[in-house]
Amino acid sequence: MDPKLTEVSQLFERFKAALVRNDFDTCSKLLSQLKILLIEFKSLPPLFEETPNAVQELTIARDIYEHAVVLSVKMEDQDAFERDFFQLKPYYTDAGNRLTQSPQEYPILGLNLLRLLVQNRIAEFHTELELLSANALENTCIKHAVELEQSFMEGAYNRVLTARQTVPHETYVYFMDLLARTVRDEIAGCSEKAYDSLTVKDAREMLLISSDQELFDYIKEEHPEWEVKNGLVVFQKAKESAPFKEIPSLQLINQTLSYARELERIV
Repeated sequence: MDPKLTEVSQLFERFKAALVRNDFDTCSKLLSQLKILLIEFKSLPPLFEETPNAVQELTIARDIYEHAVVLSVKMEDQDAFERDFFQLKPYYTDAGNRLTQSPQEYPILGLNLLRLLVQNRIAEFHTELELLSANALENTCIKHAVELEQSFMEGAYNRVLTARQTVPHETYVYFMDLLARTVRDEIAGCSEKAYDSLTVKDAREMLLISSDQELFDYIKEEHPEWEVKNGLVVFQKAKESAPFKEIPSLQLINQTLSYARELERIV
């Protein structure tokens, strides 16, 4: 084996061992070293030169970036995820016909869709979706992200929250927790505007929280302005603290009449 390839392989084994024991500091240092070493391989993107060890170099580089994506999820670093995913993506697209398919490809593509959904980047979500093959769209990991997006757009928040229990891959839990938090906050915001109070039981069911104590912890951490008394969750303080926004009715009427006059002139 080429000496440079041997060096990368040995360093990568140390990286994987550190990742297993969740030694993130060591992982980050080794990953930086690995990325520097990969620059020397001319067979990698964007050059894609034909070299004697091109297939081995492409394969190990793809594996390294796949593990880098997993590391970013474990470290809960969304910026690192985006960087590493875009470094990995050419190995799935441009180099796809030169390598055997990675078993991590669909889980990672689905994970990226989930990230875009969590960040509310819906246009990019659909752009990425349109680039996937028919086979990819049938994969469980991709379908999971698509079904989540549909539930989110339909306002079926209960389906979004319960979907955490059926994640197709362990790396999905981080983004699912973020999505669940966003959805729960959305339900909470609607609840405090729609009701003066709810029973503890009704509030727990509405927020899809499994126990009273979990509900109390959620209120303490996320909505300290809510009050719990006599078996009720009271939203009065939240309503009082919400900024009052007066509707500029006279201004809207004048604008509407102005538009009507302009349309009449055009006709």
